Amino acid sequence: MNYKYILFSRMDRVGRIEVNRPESLNSVTIDVMRELDYAIKEIEDDEHLRGVIITGAGDKAFISGGDIKYMEKITARELLNEQTEGQEIIQRMEELRKPMIARINGIALGAGTEIALACDIRIASEKARFGLPEITLGIIPGYGGTQRLPRLIGSGKAKELMMTGDIISAEEAYRIGLVNRVVPHNQLDAEVDSVAKKLCERPPLGLQMVKEAINYGMQMDLHSAIRMEARLFNILFNSEDKKEGMAAFWEKRKPAFKGR
Repeated sequence: MNYKYILFSRMDRVGRIEVNRPESLNSVTIDVMRELDYAIKEIEDDEHLRGVIITGAGDKAFISGGDIKYMEKITARELLNEQTEGQEIIQRMEELRKPMIARINGIALGAGTEIALACDIRIASEKARFGLPEITLGIIPGYGGTQRLPRLIGSGKAKELMMTGDIISAEEAYRIGLVNRVVPHNQLDAEVDSVAKKLCERPPLGLQMVKEAINYGMQMDLHSAIRMEARLFNILFNSEDKKEGMAAFWEKRKPAFKGR
């Protein structure tokens, strides 16, 4: 596919998606979301790739939110259809079998925070800023923010952020559990690449099962979730990667996982 709004590349075993709309601080429209969806499908289908990094072009913004100029031009009915499609795209991002790292290099507001929430690991530059300021425009988050944020940081703090529309620093985001790590801006690439490399060395099936156990387990009662965990554990126990991992342990060597 010839991408117009994103840059898509492959680096070793990692796919890289970069929202590239610097004129609008990498804001998103449904066309941008559709390109993100297509890139995710490419990564899903590429057996060589073990993970994905998503980020924004330049040093100012990860994703600054939805394109307000665009939203002003469409009707509520049109927006509802596009919003539903966008929610489904972000859901597919969250359910990607491979780990996704958000490389948050600048402001991540509205849809930017919501896309980051769908990632497995969020690593932020000290320059990053976060928020769901939709309330200041008379609306609410529409890409899953009202549901994913409280599940991650608790309902009290999530309500505060969405009701006030406040924008918070990277340090505050780390303090409340919104991001996994905060690093100096000039160390962001090194940190993200280091985490991506480590994940690529882990068994792909195991990573997939961790995602499934957590993502679906969070929506179940504890008893049902633990039973699901047991089933996933049993599937992995019969895998080639499990045999390789244990053989490597006894032979004191680095395992070579193949995702089987």
